[in-house]
Amino acid sequence: MMDTKTESRIQVIDRAAMLMEAISRYSKPVKLKTLSADTGLAPSTAYRILHSLISNRFVERDSNGDYRLGQRLLQLGNRLHTDIDLRAVSLPYMEALCKQLGETINLTIREGDVVIYFEKVTPNRMMHVNQIVGSRAPLHVTAVGKLMLGLAGEEAIQAYASRTNLPAYTRNTLSSLPELEEACMKSMRQGYALDNEEAEIGVGCIGVLIYDRSGNVSAGLSVSAPIERRKDEWIAELKRAGEDISRQLGYRPDR
Repeated sequence: MMDTKTESRIQVIDRAAMLMEAISRYSKPVKLKTLSADTGLAPSTAYRILHSLISNRFVERDSNGDYRLGQRLLQLGNRLHTDIDLRAVSLPYMEALCKQLGETINLTIREGDVVIYFEKVTPNRMMHVNQIVGSRAPLHVTAVGKLMLGLAGEEAIQAYASRTNLPAYTRNTLSSLPELEEACMKSMRQGYALDNEEAEIGVGCIGVLIYDRSGNVSAGLSVSAPIERRKDEWIAELKRAGEDISRQLGYRPDR
């Protein structure tokens, strides 16, 4: 029974992909009859799958009843393009910072109430902080997460605290709303944030934000080190690298 259901679901996905591929070959919206002929699907089958795709915004139907690719596909394509650009632009600066500071450099992106470690560069030394690409951390325990919350404003910080209850990961985690608000707003004013062993005892971070051409936050850039090795002199270098990456992504603060 399980194998039959799995095979059936795969077939539906394959047919949906065939229909979107067929639509993409035309410069103008396509009629159901044409899509049926191109894919070999019965008109009734093609119609059902197309309307499921419409409900998920992968396909749109115009006033003439013809079909075209939907905005959601374009959004996903833009996200992929943005992510590729972000990594390609950031890596040379991250590598230079890692060589200069001798510590782990992280690139993070926000997804909901967490940051995701998107890329990293680690130093060639035995003892260093090893962040795992793809791992997640709550906003309130990371340097860049506090900046992202601060940029969103006090109401957003309060909503975040209400949703998450600000769980403590170490004795230094900011687990009360007043503490978190103060730290986030201070971080925004100074243009960088610190993680003082708030996610992991023994580890300290400095973080800055990276902006895209639209002026939105694209990512966070941070340096992670054993707390006894972290230096305030790194702040200027990290801020400079964040500004350089932002400019490469098209950000112009004077616009």
